[in-house]
Amino acid sequence: MRIALFCFWMFSTACVVLAQDGAALYNKHCASCHDSSGATQAPNRSALRQLSPERIAVVLEEGVMRDQGLERTPTERRAIAEFLSDKPYGSEPADTMAAEAACQGAPASFADPLAGPNWNGWGANLSNTRFQTPDMAGLSAGQVPRLKLKWAFGFPGDIRAYAQPTIAGGRVFVGSAGRRVYSLDAATGCVYWVVKTDSPVRTAISIGPLAQRGTRQYAAYWGDSQANVYAADVANGKLLWKTQVDDHTAARITGAPQLHAGRLYVPVSSLEELSAGAPTYECCTFRGSVVALDAESGEQIWKTYTIAQTPRSTGKNKVGVQLWGPSGAAIWSAPTLDLQRDVIYVATGDNYSDPPTAISDAILALDMDSGKILWFRQMTAGDAWNLACREDRDEANCPESDGPDFDFGSSPILVELSGGRRALVIGQKSGIVHALDPDREGEILWQRRVGKGGTLGGIQWGSAADEQKVYVALSDIAFRWSGSTREPDPKVGGGLFALRLATGEQEWYSPPPACPENISCSPAQSAAVTAIPGVVFSGSIDGHLRAYSMKDGKILWDFDTLRRYETVNRVEAQGGSLNGPGATVAGGMLFINSGYGGFGGKPGNVLLAFSVGDE
Repeated sequence: MRIALFCFWMFSTACVVLAQDGAALYNKHCASCHDSSGATQAPNRSALRQLSPERIAVVLEEGVMRDQGLERTPTERRAIAEFLSDKPYGSEPADTMAAEAACQGAPASFADPLAGPNWNGWGANLSNTRFQTPDMAGLSAGQVPRLKLKWAFGFPGDIRAYAQPTIAGGRVFVGSAGRRVYSLDAATGCVYWVVKTDSPVRTAISIGPLAQRGTRQYAAYWGDSQANVYAADVANGKLLWKTQVDDHTAARITGAPQLHAGRLYVPVSSLEELSAGAPTYECCTFRGSVVALDAESGEQIWKTYTIAQTPRSTGKNKVGVQLWGPSGAAIWSAPTLDLQRDVIYVATGDNYSDPPTAISDAILALDMDSGKILWFRQMTAGDAWNLACREDRDEANCPESDGPDFDFGSSPILVELSGGRRALVIGQKSGIVHALDPDREGEILWQRRVGKGGTLGGIQWGSAADEQKVYVALSDIAFRWSGSTREPDPKVGGGLFALRLATGEQEWYSPPPACPENISCSPAQSAAVTAIPGVVFSGSIDGHLRAYSMKDGKILWDFDTLRRYETVNRVEAQGGSLNGPGATVAGGMLFINSGYGGFGGKPGNVLLAFSVGDE
């Protein structure tokens, strides 16, 4: 072990003991998650070894592992960090970038970044259709087979690439697991600016005008894994404000904030259902919410919880630890805005603890001005679940309900139907696609099952829709045991469906390409879908990004992102699984992050930019 050799060289017996304690502490407190392939979003040890001990310590002290990390002393956290990284403290690389990576002569400001081709925020529009119009895409169906990798950008020191790029004003704005937000040149990948954040940034970035000091400016807005929301000047990265919208230790923002008319609508989620896997954890007290902020100042205008009542004592678990409820109903995805009715639509996750509530696994409609809940439609009742309910975990904190964990990870898509009718279309982890009537309090129009569903199954992160069809990617990732190792099943999951918006009737189905028989491959298609006229893009856990014909589902183009890359910023970069965010397209280019390491996938740290070859 490198750390032991370092300690021996330094003649420090105490340091050797520290390294040994790190191994013991890890095996006792961490291994059950990190050594169980595909169990949760927890990266495995080989992925963690790529990080510096300082980066691991930050996650344990300030990041998504705060609850677990704060149960250990500072000395113990340092020991675990050095053991996992196999490096001593002081090995963190300098926060610099190659001189040639910086854009030369970058303008101090630029006019209207949204005047030209752009993909803004999560869904490209307020309706979250994830469909890019021809004038914005600048890419035709006939050109797609000629897409070539133009440049790659490596996220230094990261083991995950899980934020969706935003494109505006000829730039790419993207967050990172390494607590950085980057503004890059879309054509070359050079760096305009970098903003440090308090914790990892997974959300897509929303851009819009900001009145500041009597001049017209544009701001970039995003959230991080400590439930902080940021606003920065898009021209130079200068921080304008930062606001924490929830003080729960497990709270985070995964869905992109949605911007309209001077207000920023922020969805709040959490990882408390993972914390509950530890029998010593007092499960659970987090409640999902939507927060409206003033886009200029960051001040809160209103906050609406998905669960109105505050958690109360519900008894103790079998090891005598206090239990709380109700909890959960997090909002994982970007809100959808209905300007016709001045309504916000959001989708909720499951409850974490008993008692289950009527507003979990549901679609909610909120008044845009006040935040009042106007109506809701629950799709799965009695769904209280947390990590303790998994078969290989201590079940002390598993609710009696022990639901199926049928969260909504997708945003509702607001579409127009014939005859002036409208629909909210959304896929669920149950494997069912739902269409609701937004003008009749969520009355169900149709439902179509496309998969088996499950904890990591069904429809994960989102579909795309044009005027006639919705394009749905199926996860249904499954695992098998190989000896004592739980690994993805290479023969289960995946597939792309085209359903008619009016009826839910299936137009076509494109089965997943064969996955090689090895432990690191899954054909599951969990990532959000992206569409342009004539073409649908869908990413897979196996690292492939594929383009499908809208007409019949035929694969037009296939790029395997699971490889090493030479990057414009000279950072060692590796592609991995495609999950979470989807591709974004604007101005004749396509962008995607590769390396979503959770859910049995492969980690990575690269942003890829494609353009049409020979043009």
